[in-house]
Amino acid sequence: MIGMLILGIVIGAIIGLIGGFFGARAYMKKYFQDNPPINEEMMRTMMMQMGQKPSAKKLNQMMSQMKQAQKRNNK
Repeated sequence: MIGMLILGIVIGAIIGLIGGFFGARAYMKKYFQDNPPINEEMMRTMMMQMGQKPSAKKLNQMMSQMKQAQKRNNK
């Protein structure tokens, strides 16, 4: 009786872990499709829309600032 209960809990945990993994994977795929990471071309387009002339130096500075901010937020 107790052995069946423990077996049920272990099987339930394994199924939960597998389901959680695939659920999280699907969520992240959808998230990155809806919100792709910003690259230099997107940054250049945004700057041009704001009326700024994007130079290579300015783009590099902004990209490095964004990378630093991401590192700070991930810690």
